[in-house]
Amino acid sequence: MNSYVALLYSIVLGAGRRVVMADLRGMADGLGFRAPRTLVATGNLVFETGQTSARALETPLEKAFAATFGRHVDIIVRSGAGWLTLAASNPFHDEGEDDATRVHVRVMRDPLDEAALDGLRRYCSAGERLAVVDGDLWVHFAGQASESKLLGAMTTKRLGIGTFRNWNTVKGLAEMLRS
Repeated sequence: MNSYVALLYSIVLGAGRRVVMADLRGMADGLGFRAPRTLVATGNLVFETGQTSARALETPLEKAFAATFGRHVDIIVRSGAGWLTLAASNPFHDEGEDDATRVHVRVMRDPLDEAALDGLRRYCSAGERLAVVDGDLWVHFAGQASESKLLGAMTTKRLGIGTFRNWNTVKGLAEMLRS
């Protein structure tokens, strides 16, 4: 069995409708995945399954999510080993350890290259920094991410399908994989 991490993009379904993590685990179980477990209620799923590629798991997960919850959500899957590599490659590790809410990674379905940063740098303010590592976009926000002009510029239209996780979530998923 191989371990995988599935990251759901924006699982807010609207007023009075939310994704219950037990239901998400049940959905994964229904797909035949073993030991599905979640981290916080924001769409982080760790599971095990037989030999396959992470990318090959995205479509079945998205279809099952739509059937279970009545709405399409982009889902990005990484192998367990790939996630551990991502966590180890944080270019803003020390800053994340000081304040994990200020360091985020946008995990990308299709890898970004350094050229993606050119269009984003003009939105950086007050010491915000960007880095592309192995195709994923790492951001060190100078203040609250939700108050940054940079956050609004990092759209799917500009960058492609991706989803943000803060440093605490990245570390938490890595710990789940190790246990």
